[in-house]
Amino acid sequence: MFHYKYLSDEHLKGFERYKYNSVDTSLLSVHVMHPFWNWCVKYFPRWLAPNLITFTGFLLTVATFFLIGNYDYGFTAADQEENPIPRWVWLAAAFGIFLAYNLDGIDGKQARRTGTSGPLGELFDHGLDSYSAALIPIYMFTLFGVTDLPPIRMFYVISYVIFLNFYLTHFEKYNTGVMFLPWGYDFTMWVRPAIAQVSLTIYSVSSSSQGVTIVLSVTFCVGPWLWRAPTFFGLTPADSFLVLLVLSAVLSSHPVILWNIYKSYRDRTGKMRPFLEAIRPLMPLVGLYAVSHYWMVLSINDVVTLDPRMLFVCFGTIFSNICCRLIVAQMSDTRTDCWNGLLWVLLVATGVSTFPFYDSLGVHFSVGMELAVVYTITGISTAAHIHYGTCVVREMCHHFNIKCFQVREINRNTVKLK
Repeated sequence: MFHYKYLSDEHLKGFERYKYNSVDTSLLSVHVMHPFWNWCVKYFPRWLAPNLITFTGFLLTVATFFLIGNYDYGFTAADQEENPIPRWVWLAAAFGIFLAYNLDGIDGKQARRTGTSGPLGELFDHGLDSYSAALIPIYMFTLFGVTDLPPIRMFYVISYVIFLNFYLTHFEKYNTGVMFLPWGYDFTMWVRPAIAQVSLTIYSVSSSSQGVTIVLSVTFCVGPWLWRAPTFFGLTPADSFLVLLVLSAVLSSHPVILWNIYKSYRDRTGKMRPFLEAIRPLMPLVGLYAVSHYWMVLSINDVVTLDPRMLFVCFGTIFSNICCRLIVAQMSDTRTDCWNGLLWVLLVATGVSTFPFYDSLGVHFSVGMELAVVYTITGISTAAHIHYGTCVVREMCHHFNIKCFQVREINRNTVKLK
């Protein structure tokens, strides 16, 4: 079942040549977070595989997602007079996402400490991060509720801000060969919530795990009512969230990415791909945006209001698969896909849910039928993505003669941390 070969010989040979290349100039990252992780990793046993640390962090993210969803599946808790979510849930969620983020930082330290650094670890890490990119913002939606942040706006936040920010970083590396780690990722985690009005600032960092940790901790201490109080100019916290999130992306992320790509062509330090090849990774993402947006707008039963949580998981799963395939191509220095197979499934679901001639055929396409389409496509996409990820990991383990969740005895030596 999990012996299907997704990787070609060209992919595997590319992985053999791969060397991690990143630039991190964030003062907070260099002088605070990395020293902290270097200190923490000393207490981890050397037999503990870095990928197991990564996977544990991801499972904490998933567990937090289910914990909050158990009490507020439909994002309606914030709209009730008495919020039904117990206070301890916010503390548990804050603790879970705090651990998840730090484990995500420690795994690389453990890999160098045990001499097990390699392409599998980076692929495993970034692949799981692409899934977390869909799950973590949904934590925040619970704080606002569907009145202040309607599901269609939630869809735009996830698709056109969170997904795009994450994807463009790997699109940048596909063309430059360098992973540029943004300042904003660590800086906004700690500094902004401390120096500005909480109800405004923390939402500009909803894609950063520590920003979410601070938000959830404040919610535990003060109460969820805080996120319904008006902010500057009479804006709701949800409005502030959208404005600052978009401004943060437009002003601090996208221009830097474009500049780095331009500079790599100007200085001839990048991959120097022709224009059509350079933008090729954007095609499946545009396909996801186009098809999903068409479904949201023309759905017969307004599907985005029926079960937004499941719908976002569906889109997040397809996004993660698109992103993982880009990461594989980027790391193996091969040509990326211009289309994703799961988009065909999404296209069929969209066609069924927006078919305009049901009435003329005497067919009533009910809410239950459209929900069945959502659950079916989510199940198919999730199974396909898990199959893809599992098979790719098995292929790489077989090729490099390693085990994903084990450290060989010979590797349990001390390696100087950088």
